[in-house]
Amino acid sequence: MGSGCSQPEIQTIALNFACAVNTMILLNFSHPLTLTQQAQIEALVEQPVLRSIAVLPHFDEQNPFEPQLTALLDQIELTAEQWQSQPILVVLPSLNFIAAALLAHLHGRMGYFPHVVRTRPVAGAIPRRYEVAEILDLQALRGAARQARITDHRPL
Repeated sequence: MGSGCSQPEIQTIALNFACAVNTMILLNFSHPLTLTQQAQIEALVEQPVLRSIAVLPHFDEQNPFEPQLTALLDQIELTAEQWQSQPILVVLPSLNFIAAALLAHLHGRMGYFPHVVRTRPVAGAIPRRYEVAEILDLQALRGAARQARITDHRPL
């Protein structure tokens, strides 16, 4: 029966939702991922990445980043509904200023902070290569930080 995405019509709504939930989108704003890295990501999230979108930011550092970032994100063919409802993983660009602005924009489009793929150098590898270290749940990190702020009653 496979994934169950083509069941009788009476179950279509629930099953289409289930299929949509499992449609992981990877937005890569960094170097191209190897097949090994893609497999590592899928193992960590325990589902296949069915759509990978490479968006390499080549910003002019002499001009404001915000309009360049908006133009970059507008190239990604996702609807407002997809931004808000599809599971999205992000590989951040290496330039910290672009990464910070990107996270603000993604939060605005998605309504929450995305999960981020963290890579690290493979120890002892020659030549240097990278592996997927973990998936960071930025929304959970934010929630934990808010909770710590609320429960922290140390005197000033």
